[in-house]
Amino acid sequence: MGMPIELNTLIVTKGREKREEENIFTLVKNGYRLYPINIPIEVKKTLESDSSGSAVITKVQWENNQTMLTYQLISLKSTN
Repeated sequence: MGMPIELNTLIVTKGREKREEENIFTLVKNGYRLYPINIPIEVKKTLESDSSGSAVITKVQWENNQTMLTYQLISLKSTN
Protein backbone atom coordinates (compact mmCIF):
# COMPACT_ATOMS: atom_id res chain seq x y z
CA MET A 1 0.00 0.00 0.00
CA GLY A 2 1.36 3.42 -0.97
CA MET A 3 1.53 6.53 1.14
CA PRO A 4 0.05 9.71 -0.38
CA ILE A 5 2.57 12.56 -0.26
CA GLU A 6 2.64 16.09 -1.62
CA LEU A 7 5.75 18.05 -2.65
CA ASN A 8 5.55 21.76 -1.78
CA THR A 9 7.90 24.55 -2.82
CA LEU A 10 6.24 27.37 -0.88
CA ILE A 11 4.56 27.78 2.50
CA VAL A 12 0.84 28.65 2.45
CA THR A 13 -0.23 29.56 5.99
CA LYS A 14 -3.97 30.36 5.64
CA GLY A 15 -3.44 32.32 8.88
CA ARG A 16 -2.83 29.15 10.91
CA GLU A 17 0.84 29.76 11.75
CA LYS A 18 1.81 29.99 15.41
CA ARG A 19 4.62 32.27 16.59
CA GLU A 20 7.06 30.42 18.84
CA GLU A 21 9.75 33.12 19.14
CA GLU A 22 10.56 36.47 17.51
CA ASN A 23 10.76 35.12 13.95
CA ILE A 24 10.26 31.36 14.48
CA PHE A 25 6.88 29.89 13.55
CA THR A 26 5.20 26.48 13.50
CA LEU A 27 2.48 25.40 11.11
CA VAL A 28 0.48 22.15 11.01
CA LYS A 29 -0.78 21.01 7.59
CA ASN A 30 -3.08 18.06 6.89
CA GLY A 31 -1.53 15.15 5.02
CA TYR A 32 2.09 14.21 4.46
CA ARG A 33 4.08 16.91 2.68
CA LEU A 34 7.69 17.30 1.63
CA TYR A 35 9.36 20.72 1.82
CA PRO A 36 12.89 21.90 1.04
CA ILE A 37 14.89 22.39 4.23
CA ASN A 38 17.50 25.07 4.94
CA ILE A 39 16.91 27.06 1.74
CA PRO A 40 14.78 30.22 1.41
CA ILE A 41 11.25 29.67 0.09
CA GLU A 42 8.28 31.98 -0.38
CA VAL A 43 5.58 32.41 2.27
CA LYS A 44 1.99 33.30 1.31
CA LYS A 45 -1.21 33.62 3.31
CA THR A 46 -3.23 31.95 0.51
CA LEU A 47 -2.17 30.36 -2.75
CA GLU A 48 -3.63 33.30 -4.72
CA SER A 49 -2.27 36.09 -2.48
CA ASP A 50 0.90 38.11 -2.94
CA SER A 51 4.05 36.94 -1.21
CA SER A 52 4.28 37.76 2.51
CA GLY A 53 8.03 37.18 2.60
CA SER A 54 10.47 34.31 2.67
CA ALA A 55 11.43 31.72 5.24
CA VAL A 56 13.83 28.86 5.88
CA ILE A 57 12.26 25.62 7.09
CA THR A 58 14.38 24.13 9.86
CA LYS A 59 12.28 21.10 10.82
CA VAL A 60 9.59 18.90 9.25
CA GLN A 61 7.71 16.29 11.31
CA TRP A 62 5.19 13.72 10.04
CA GLU A 63 2.72 12.21 12.46
CA ASN A 64 -0.92 11.07 12.37
CA ASN A 65 -1.44 12.13 8.72
CA GLN A 66 -0.19 15.65 9.48
CA THR A 67 2.94 17.61 8.68
CA MET A 68 4.34 20.05 11.25
CA LEU A 69 6.73 22.70 9.95
CA THR A 70 9.08 24.83 11.99
CA TYR A 71 10.39 27.77 9.99
CA GLN A 72 12.29 31.01 10.46
CA LEU A 73 10.98 34.09 8.70
CA ILE A 74 13.99 35.75 7.06
CA SER A 75 12.27 38.56 5.18
CA LEU A 76 8.87 40.21 5.43
CA LYS A 77 7.17 42.20 2.68
CA SER A 78 5.09 45.01 4.07
CA THR A 79 2.05 46.58 2.40
CA ASN A 80 2.74 49.96 4.05
